Amino acid sequence: MSLDPDDPRPPYQQVSSALRAAILTRKEGFTPGDKLPSGPELARRYGVARGTVDKALDLLRGEGLIVTRQGSGSFVRERTERPVGLRPHLEAAFAEPNVTIDFAGFSSETLHNAMQEPLDKVRSGRLTPESVTVRLLLPDASAPMGVPVAVDGLRDEEALRRRAHNIGVTNAGGIKHSVEVLAEYGLVQSAKVEVRVHKASSLFKLYVLNEREAFFGFYPLRERSLTFEGESYSFFDITGKDTTLFHHSAGPDDASIGSQYVQQAQRWFNSVWDTIAYEWKA
Repeated sequence: MSLDPDDPRPPYQQVSSALRAAILTRKEGFTPGDKLPSGPELARRYGVARGTVDKALDLLRGEGLIVTRQGSGSFVRERTERPVGLRPHLEAAFAEPNVTIDFAGFSSETLHNAMQEPLDKVRSGRLTPESVTVRLLLPDASAPMGVPVAVDGLRDEEALRRRAHNIGVTNAGGIKHSVEVLAEYGLVQSAKVEVRVHKASSLFKLYVLNEREAFFGFYPLRERSLTFEGESYSFFDITGKDTTLFHHSAGPDDASIGSQYVQQAQRWFNSVWDTIAYEWKA
């Protein structure tokens, strides 16, 4: 099964789209709980590199369609978990004239991945917003954090915080560049990405889209082991890609539960942004 050479999307997005369709339509035996083919098998199936498959699976994890268990592989999420895919809602948000995205969480990695398809559609002229404004609220990794911390005595490790900072720089910087370049190319009238940090640890993630939709999820914690800068570490870390998101949408009036949730989520974000958050030093 080869990819379409006339498809302008990067190969990893084509692979993720094919797998997404198979999962949602339950074709090819992809039903809730089923294990996906291994990375090398998928690479052979689509005629791409293994790294391309890994990026495609990252997108599906970010949407909550699959989970990856270390040493076991990737599996279609069980339907009872009711995952919400962020991507289609982001695309719908970009169909509005003025796009606003507020994110509070650990690194904005999932948002970075999820934004690529709607941004591609803006670049190709298939989506035509007038303005795009993104605010990212992240933890300040220059000071001790609740996570990541060493397993031994919950000890702060500067190297782990430096790693967390690097992840934040990569993803927040990627979002900033890919959004603000839209205005430079004249594709939108205005485009702005702001990043602020705070001293609290992020144990949940929140997205507010166009002040009309909110997505909330708790970060599960797990023990990890890795080698960073030549040293081995065992530490507790968040697992953002396995977060189940709960969706709340503003209803027809301000008294509805959905409207109240979105209003309070936006109010919370604004209060942190305007008080204890400060400029991010990349």
